[in-house]
Amino acid sequence: MLRLILAEQEVNMKTKRTLIAIMLLMSLVSIHSQEEFPVFQANGIKVGEVSQSSAIVWTRLTQSAERKSGGVEWKESPGIPEGHRLEEMQDSVTGAPGEIRISWTGEGGGSGETEWLAVQPGKDFTRQVRLDDLKPGETYRVEVQSRSPEGEPGQAVVGSFVTAPAEGNASPVRFQVVTGQEFSRRDDAKKGHRIYQSMLKQEPHFFVHTGDIVYYDFKRSNPKATNAELARFKWNRMYSLPFQRAFHNEVASYFIKDDHDTVKNDCWPEQSYGDLPWKQGLEIFREQVPMGEKTYRTVRWGKDLQVWMMEGRDFRSPNTMKDGPEKTIWGREQKKWFFETVKESDATFRILISPTPIVGPDRGNKNDNHANKGFTHEGNEIRNFLAEQENLYVICGDRHWQYVSEDPETGVREYSCGPTSMAHAGGFSEEKRSSMHRYLKVQGGFLSVEIDRIENQAQATFRHHGVDGEVHHTEVIKAQ
Repeated sequence: MLRLILAEQEVNMKTKRTLIAIMLLMSLVSIHSQEEFPVFQANGIKVGEVSQSSAIVWTRLTQSAERKSGGVEWKESPGIPEGHRLEEMQDSVTGAPGEIRISWTGEGGGSGETEWLAVQPGKDFTRQVRLDDLKPGETYRVEVQSRSPEGEPGQAVVGSFVTAPAEGNASPVRFQVVTGQEFSRRDDAKKGHRIYQSMLKQEPHFFVHTGDIVYYDFKRSNPKATNAELARFKWNRMYSLPFQRAFHNEVASYFIKDDHDTVKNDCWPEQSYGDLPWKQGLEIFREQVPMGEKTYRTVRWGKDLQVWMMEGRDFRSPNTMKDGPEKTIWGREQKKWFFETVKESDATFRILISPTPIVGPDRGNKNDNHANKGFTHEGNEIRNFLAEQENLYVICGDRHWQYVSEDPETGVREYSCGPTSMAHAGGFSEEKRSSMHRYLKVQGGFLSVEIDRIENQAQATFRHHGVDGEVHHTEVIKAQ
């Protein structure tokens, strides 16, 4: 019956998403009553890199429907306690071999289905599949089926996503940005980070995570991910949380990495963390999220919005290097690409999303981003370029507090989204508010951005929300 209702075109997007959520809950109920399933998808699905005509669907096959409850507790040790295996450990999510098949149906018609495709044991039993020939501005229902290597049916996951509108379409766009989520600082021990429930209620068209998605090296988040097995464990544990899983089943996402999900704090190329080398850290990130050819990219969402998402680790110079023209975070190729594509863009609003601050202000003891003294030369180069552009704004992650700041030299404005829980907030004080700050609050939460038109005048609305979705600060900017 639900499938018939979903097919009716007069049902609006909100109703369809509600029905999809009901179907998901029904499938979860059936999972728990059908333990004979040979394979599951305990990490849900992630739909990412959405454009006007394509999307990438990610999933992972697992031996159970949920992460392991009970099990051997993690202690403060270098890794898995002697005499135990990872699958015996608390919160483990053991992978399983098998195959997946993806089907999709558009709100306005059109559908497709892949062949059965094997997951990749060497890539943590994950599989990413690109869907092409999609229609712009369309809501799609997607279903990911699974089966064992012998062909026995496994768990199916139902979700949805929205494609970007065509470049000439001035339809409204809503998206959200977060940073910094860490397992031990979740605010619901069983379900995960409550922020995902709050964001889902707003029905965003897409979502951007600016990095520090998991913390390989955080001292309170045992185990420390000093090898590939433990790094993957942290991803699997995080995305088996029900709040995260429910959100990503329904919202298209773009993921940016930062230091803690590369190898370790404030890292640069060729560093390692224990037995986790740099190259493998980069590979695991691309394995665990839907990702296209490059980790820096730009995407157009209709007539009034274009977004740039930057790579802040792959090309950087050592933080210890003396500042000057050769010292870089973005690298020559990425920086050239950014300057050229921004100049070519005719989108009304252009938004740069950076994993780390470009304007700040930051703490004086930091030396890892463009707001710090150690990267002054390139920071000035980027800020001066941004100042020459109309209707271009910066959103940044990494900092554990929310702010809106304006560079006194160039006027460039930056919005810091804040971390995913109140327990994760800190590192700054509201008493340090300076003339640069238009808004400052040390709290967990997220940033939402809405692009729309009032009497054919394009405008952008930036809102800082708390964890429960309450609005703490709003700025409405009319396009020049």
